Amino acid sequence: MMTLTVYVGCYTTADRKGRGEGITAYRMDEQSGEWTSLGLVARTANPSFLTRHPNLPVVYCVHGGNMSEVSAFAAEADGHPGHNLSQKFGPQDSPQRESPSAELLRPLGRWPSGGANPVHLDFHASGRWLVVANYAGATAAVLPVQPSGELGEASDIVPMVGTPGPHPVEQSSSHPHHIPFDRSSNFIAIPDKGLDCVFVFRIDLQAGRLRAAQPASVASAPGAGPRHIAFHPSARWAYVINELNSTITSYAFEERGDGMRELQTVPSVPGDVEVRNTGSEVVVHPTGRWVYVSNRGHNSVGAFEVHDRTGMLAPIGWYPTQGDTPRAIALDPDGRFLYAANQSSDTIVTFRVDERNGTLAPTGQVISTGSPSTMVFVR
Repeated sequence: MMTLTVYVGCYTTADRKGRGEGITAYRMDEQSGEWTSLGLVARTANPSFLTRHPNLPVVYCVHGGNMSEVSAFAAEADGHPGHNLSQKFGPQDSPQRESPSAELLRPLGRWPSGGANPVHLDFHASGRWLVVANYAGATAAVLPVQPSGELGEASDIVPMVGTPGPHPVEQSSSHPHHIPFDRSSNFIAIPDKGLDCVFVFRIDLQAGRLRAAQPASVASAPGAGPRHIAFHPSARWAYVINELNSTITSYAFEERGDGMRELQTVPSVPGDVEVRNTGSEVVVHPTGRWVYVSNRGHNSVGAFEVHDRTGMLAPIGWYPTQGDTPRAIALDPDGRFLYAANQSSDTIVTFRVDERNGTLAPTGQVISTGSPSTMVFVR
């Protein structure tokens, strides 16, 4: 039986309406999609987004709320020789209970993120540089990565500058919400919910500095609130979920450096939806044939077919997440299963992806965990 390890970050504090305890882990059967709990593997505050180093057995997270730090944890069961570090951390970093089958996450340390309330982080393919989007700090930062997996002082901190959108509460200033590398790892894209645009940067791999692409950004519709972006695995297309107006925008993304060009914008929810909704997450299937988005309020996953010549989207259908506030959705690495994390109802619901047409069908598995906010799969 082939298995994956899945790490889930859960909100923990009352100000974030958190009912979780930190980072939990699961074993996933790749054939059935079933998860088996390994328990709490790291007690840490509000792990709002997780990622794993591309070469080292180290998991990193940013923290929701008022924190301004990135934390790193070594996966103890991987046995990497570089992580037997002296422990200088309190009980807030330790697992509540240990399971003999769990890959416990041993804390390596915490480092300044380069701004307040970091919300997303990603690695360059080389593993030498970590980039961070700081939502309240209105900055993007680059942090060097040591051979041990520890981080260094930021080599670059870039403020996001522009004109705020029209929403009086959500767009009072810049709010960079996502900072993934494209598939070539030459560029990063930063959807800025507050400024109604997507910034694009190159990274200088020698100095660890961000260089604005030309053009430096592409505008969204006023009040759209671009939140997250996902890149097509084999074509020059990218897809942005717009949080505030519940739409998805398709872009042509040119890896030679001449920026992004809007192709199409479609609703992320059906046309007859009357409930208040905010778009949350967007993922592209590993085949590139389908795009999935999560809708908070409508509490659904929207499935869309990708036109193989234009990259534009056509709706397939909407699937209830069987819970409230699907903050995160994720596909397993092979794209057989989609998981919807219902933050407000403390569940993760499993869907099987139909390999013929991209439709979703619930498998019946519902994982209970407090306030899930992020998922990462590790082979």
